[in-house]
Amino acid sequence: MYRVIKVLNNNGVLVYHNETGREMILLGNGVGFGKKPAQQIEQISGAKIYTLVTRKKEQSVLKVVNGIKPGFIEAAGRIIEEAEKVFQEVNHEILLPMADHIALAAKRAKENRQIPNPFTPDIRVLFAREYAVAMKGRDIIKDMMGYEISDDEVGFLTLHIHAGLSDEQVSVALDTTRIINEGISMIEHAFDMKFQEDSLAYTRLMSHLYYMVARTRKGESTKVDFNDFIFANYPETGRVAEEVCEYMGRLLKKTVAKEEVGFLAIHIQRVISPETV
Repeated sequence: MYRVIKVLNNNGVLVYHNETGREMILLGNGVGFGKKPAQQIEQISGAKIYTLVTRKKEQSVLKVVNGIKPGFIEAAGRIIEEAEKVFQEVNHEILLPMADHIALAAKRAKENRQIPNPFTPDIRVLFAREYAVAMKGRDIIKDMMGYEISDDEVGFLTLHIHAGLSDEQVSVALDTTRIINEGISMIEHAFDMKFQEDSLAYTRLMSHLYYMVARTRKGESTKVDFNDFIFANYPETGRVAEEVCEYMGRLLKKTVAKEEVGFLAIHIQRVISPETV
């Protein structure tokens, strides 16, 4: 059973779940129609259930919900549904943080004031499927709310979708992307090259850096050691990989495992000279 806390609109209602003691949002066609605060209701067939969290633990859900137009919450729900078509399971707790971001993005679009996201190209490569969903999300926001968000906002929206697929918060994912971006810049500078972002080798390098950062944060390492092979055959690539690993370790305030050097160098070599590895 649910107790109605607030009717958002005809398609949404904020409720208290009597059995778990948690606040939830139910979304679906007509789920809010005719409902009243304090009313006890059964499970509604076809309604999507969103367990709620807020950005700050001390914030009440009701206060956050009151600060977001219901249409933005509906739009976030629609985007989560699109994500579920691709990924099957998406953590519904991203609903309010995503809706809050969409509302702010729409406000910036209305005021013709955008927050630049220099990491959007990296986000597009690292989280390609999430980015594709976010692009559909941009259409959903325009259709439902009349605002067209920028490419950079699509990048931020991508990170919210990624957060629904992992235990990685949006801020951590953005920091990871920044660290990877700086690592790529170091490699490009060392070899005086600008990498082709649409190449498979580049995508694999980006993906490797992402998981390397994740392993380092967790204190893990790859069990594959290519160091001797790399320094015997491609010493310059090994040196650059070593510098990148040391730099990333300083940023993460963690020690990057020595085995990561050779493994990273393999991916670098594939980008700078695909025919050699």
